[in-house]
Amino acid sequence: MIDVISDVVCPWCFIGKRNLQTALQQISIEQPQIKPAVSWLPFFLNPETSLQGEPYRPFLEKKFGGAAQVDAAWERITAAGKHAGIDFAFDKIKLRANTLNAHRLIHRFQQHGDAERLVERLFEANFLRGEHIGDVEVLAAIAEECGDDPAAVRSYLDSQEGKAEVISLAVQAQESGIGGVPFFIFNHRLALSGAQPPEVFIDAIRQAQLQT
Repeated sequence: MIDVISDVVCPWCFIGKRNLQTALQQISIEQPQIKPAVSWLPFFLNPETSLQGEPYRPFLEKKFGGAAQVDAAWERITAAGKHAGIDFAFDKIKLRANTLNAHRLIHRFQQHGDAERLVERLFEANFLRGEHIGDVEVLAAIAEECGDDPAAVRSYLDSQEGKAEVISLAVQAQESGIGGVPFFIFNHRLALSGAQPPEVFIDAIRQAQLQT
């Protein structure tokens, strides 16, 4: 089992996800008997964000101290992203999203199976397409692409279902000492912080001796 604590508005989490995926593909070739399940757990980078979203670039300039600092950060992330096969399109992002509903959707998917495809699509929606992943209609459309019923998803997100569970999981992560993401826990015995390169993930998987 691999537990991944992340937020879908975190660019380093997207890079970490891709690098982990590369590692898992390599492991499956070398040791096909090792088939770890991946569980996606919530973290809120900006829990104070309104449900309607807030202007993205102005928030970052305030957070990092100006336009030049944001441009420098984007340059670093873009370079790292290319190594992971990601072409970040930060200029397309107009709104900083509240990710509670996105995490609730991931939680819903994981009640019935693997959420990897959904998580990938959420990252792509935010960082490649500039879609507002705090919007219920956007999330319903993404869920439909990933095989869910959009009407059922709308009903779910318009309710309180899953909300308390997701918030509780995020609180548990913080109370356990996780203060930044991405954060990876392998078989409950080995932890890694940050968007590590694939070879580091491969070593961690081997050390943890992950089995289904």
